[in-house]
Amino acid sequence: GIISPADGLVIAIEETEEHEYFHDQRIKISIFMSIHNVHVNFYPIDGEIEYVAYHPGKYFIAHLPKSSLDNEHNTVVVKNDNVHVLFRQIAGFIARRIVSYPQVGDKVKQCDEMGMIRFGSRVDVFLPLDAKINVHLGEKVRAKKNVLAYV
Repeated sequence: GIISPADGLVIAIEETEEHEYFHDQRIKISIFMSIHNVHVNFYPIDGEIEYVAYHPGKYFIAHLPKSSLDNEHNTVVVKNDNVHVLFRQIAGFIARRIVSYPQVGDKVKQCDEMGMIRFGSRVDVFLPLDAKINVHLGEKVRAKKNVLAYV
């Protein structure tokens, strides 16, 4: 299973074009972290870091769809024998700092800490189209506890 990399509220589950790395259709699950959530982020799967890219940007409210690419964000791709998972840390209106530890080539374990976003933000997780989604829109999820999907 793909575990939740963040505490928060599921605000989107949708099929979308992922433009930065995969350049194809994916299922995106967006998790909004309010100022009341823990903002430490974790790896959703075991694997190897294949891609890391930091992007400076604006600071729109993190639950807005345009914040996914317009706001400051950090993109990480973890791969293993079964799946590639892209997840994106997105800074919000109040959050002004993303901390991210991974480097390309690192071997990581599911549920290990990968970084944090300070004070209100969002994490988007991009999954293959055949992933079996295990969460609902409006559901509160906990990092390292809830399984977002199965592949």
